[in-house]
Amino acid sequence: MTTLAVTANAGARTGLDAETLKMTLDAIRDFVANAMTQEHQLQLDRDDVCPEDVVRAMCSDELGVQLLFIPEEYGGMGGCTVDVYRICEQMARLDLGLATSVLATFLGSDPISVGATPEQRRLWLTEIAERGVLYAYGATEPEAGSDLGALKTTAMPVIENGEVTGYRLNGRKQWISNGGIADRYTILARAPGGPSWFVLQSGTPGFTRGRPEDKHGIRLSNTAALFIDDVVVPAASLVGGIEGQGLVQAQKVFGYTRLMVAAFGLGGGWSALDLAIGYSATRIQAGEPLSRKQGYTHKLIVPHAVRLEAARSYIEHAAAQIDAGEGADGALNTEGAIAKYFATEAGNQAADAAIQAHGGYGYTRDYLVEKMKRDVRITTIYEGTSEIMEMTIARGRWQQHLKSAARYYPEMAAGLRALHARHADVGAETAALASDALASVLEACRAGRLTRSQHVLLRLGELIAYAECAGSFAARAAAALDGDLPAKADHRFSAAALAAMSRVFAREAAYKVANDGLRWVAGASTGTDVSQLGAALRLDTVAAAQAGLLADMDSVADALYGRPAAPSGTRIGSS
Repeated sequence: MTTLAVTANAGARTGLDAETLKMTLDAIRDFVANAMTQEHQLQLDRDDVCPEDVVRAMCSDELGVQLLFIPEEYGGMGGCTVDVYRICEQMARLDLGLATSVLATFLGSDPISVGATPEQRRLWLTEIAERGVLYAYGATEPEAGSDLGALKTTAMPVIENGEVTGYRLNGRKQWISNGGIADRYTILARAPGGPSWFVLQSGTPGFTRGRPEDKHGIRLSNTAALFIDDVVVPAASLVGGIEGQGLVQAQKVFGYTRLMVAAFGLGGGWSALDLAIGYSATRIQAGEPLSRKQGYTHKLIVPHAVRLEAARSYIEHAAAQIDAGEGADGALNTEGAIAKYFATEAGNQAADAAIQAHGGYGYTRDYLVEKMKRDVRITTIYEGTSEIMEMTIARGRWQQHLKSAARYYPEMAAGLRALHARHADVGAETAALASDALASVLEACRAGRLTRSQHVLLRLGELIAYAECAGSFAARAAAALDGDLPAKADHRFSAAALAAMSRVFAREAAYKVANDGLRWVAGASTGTDVSQLGAALRLDTVAAAQAGLLADMDSVADALYGRPAAPSGTRIGSS
């Protein structure tokens, strides 16, 4: 395996052209700005009200955002995965609650997209495109949570004259986005043939919706429980017409849908961090702005900007893979989990730092950053918690490690060293240290059978995410230096700035994988000598790779604040 690629192959699904995507992003920004002032957003948050009129307007002829998610053959614009990631990030920057309501329709229609018959897709997807029908995704249950295999909602066939004419549904769904406002619902229920998806119309007898949940954040979205009591749906409502396909259909879209939530974490985190950057540029303390104080920028701004851009690199890498057709049958579930885990954790941490960066003002509800922190927190929970993502990542890559006879990460490291030979300034050599260290940690876990400890498995998921994001970031920075970033990629930062960011992150990833890996292997072992592992991890080399870190962080701060780099030896605020 070589280093993580940034661009898709020649047969990739292209979606919108770059100019149309830019116009779309601008249109979404302008529409939301006209529909809701900042004061109105804050008031809706205080009142815990979902602006259903705005949601429906966005999914109508007034804006038509729903068309981007629908294939052209059903009246949509056929946006590709890269398009959808950019759009989801933009919506999250504007308001994560509103973004959740819009995305809920497309999450709800995913079982149709991947599992419905051609006739069903033509009926249900066309009405989304033409009428802006809102959907909700009815999978989560009060006791099963995100474990779709433990669902208790049932679907019993209604048989007349020896034929199945319908299904009688019974059960309860919990934490359903758009639960109280949707027109149609995709409901996962256990039929005699196994878990299956059904399309349920709002207003069907026996189907009721709970009151909106009083949530910590995303209060501009509607979240409600669903009560399904002897609800009879026609047999044609069974998605795909065959029982028992529900979990397979859900697995097919996890790589895609988790990428969208990753984009939410990215957009929400950057929105909060940008407020902190603007605030610190004008907030004067001890005679100079906070933006000139290294103790402020290098703790509260720079590390979070770097992690967010590391997350972006992996999102764009995974999106390109999906658009290249590599995600069929859920093959990219691990990549989707890495993207979601790292981007949402980075976004949540960035939003928390943004509150700290505002001081006492950030803790008050008059400042939008306080709301953003509450909003972005949900991204680490819905569409699979961070803990489920860690487990998914660890299990997926553990299998790769075993199947490749422990060559998976050494081969990735070799690819990164080849990249370093072409671009010595993107941190690829240091990212290779992270991949090599990860391989050693995984081998130690195999030899000691340490993955029997669930906590070790979860921590491996975290370390894998760091190592792979470091590799993708180095590849993205190199592509920027070569002028090869795709036209639809984000181009906020210069190639030089991305290279500095990548170097900073590669150092963090190598240090974390090596030191935390040693910690957890030693912690899970009983009387085992881990000195050999310490040598294999090359801790001295990892430590030596940290040289130049502060200078690179200075360069990142200069890029974030749009100022020329200070001459060597005259860095402001370092005393």
